[in-house]
Amino acid sequence: MNTSLPTLSQIEAAAQVVYREFQATPQYRWTLLSQRLGTDCWVKHENHTPVGAFKIRGGLTYFEQLKQRGELPQEVISATRGNHGQSMGWAARVHGLKCRIVVPVGNSVEKNAAMRALGVTLVEHGADFQESREHAMALAEQSGAHMVPSFHPALITGVSTYWWEFFKAVPQLDVVYVPIGLGSGACSAIAAKLALGHRARIVGVVSTLATTYADSLAARRVVAAPVSTVLADGMAVRLADQAALDILLPHLDHVVQVSDAEVAQAMRDLYTDTHNVAEGAGAASFAAAMQERHALSGQVVGTTLCGGNVDSLVFAQVLAGGSGGLG
Repeated sequence: MNTSLPTLSQIEAAAQVVYREFQATPQYRWTLLSQRLGTDCWVKHENHTPVGAFKIRGGLTYFEQLKQRGELPQEVISATRGNHGQSMGWAARVHGLKCRIVVPVGNSVEKNAAMRALGVTLVEHGADFQESREHAMALAEQSGAHMVPSFHPALITGVSTYWWEFFKAVPQLDVVYVPIGLGSGACSAIAAKLALGHRARIVGVVSTLATTYADSLAARRVVAAPVSTVLADGMAVRLADQAALDILLPHLDHVVQVSDAEVAQAMRDLYTDTHNVAEGAGAASFAAAMQERHALSGQVVGTTLCGGNVDSLVFAQVLAGGSGGLG
């Protein structure tokens, strides 16, 4: 796969595609969060998109590019833990396409419901995202449907629009913390930074219980790692993508690993200080900043509430002081 990043004009064009469906999401400097962190803390609110997460931007751009090339299929298939699937469902509905999504058995009940509400045919298969992904590829091969990957240049172009918005709105950012699932979010932050010539350092965030990207970046090659995080399902990836790794290696400042307990605390902090709901991966950015807060004094910190799609029972348990490990 060509890992070239989108240009500024390509990101700006993608923004116009995105804005057909919704307007730019807000970013705020939250006073209480800033007090908690000990320095200026900005939050980019991707939980305010129509599917409650940033992924919708990539789906809209991916399908628009298929349309422009005259390659729209009758049916698409993909795999997800939830937010990518909602993105696919929304974009497929815009273009009148059938959409099948494979999720792991035991996936988020409310993310599954949201996908079905968008017209998605849901297939539950596999113990984790990687098994779901492999099954989706097999289904696409059998049926002739178009397999939409979870990492692709068109997805990066679309997702870059949210970092483009953030960097333009807050040019004084010194450092931003970016959760890494399969890599589109972090690669998009890099793309927007480079396109705008922004100076912010980009710090990747992974779960201590899903370390494929931390391990792969350290080894400078793809290294598989077991996944056991319950709470940060958006980062529950067992096998890094080589194309993503090629982009991340030269541009990430460093990587922070956050535990489920730290993520749960960040979910509580975000709710207490802003009354916004963050899913596990959506709180990981702030969790990482808090872990490094003693090194951030005097800096302007950017965090991303990149998704708010957490099951209500899990969130209730987290607010009560748990780590979301419902049995």
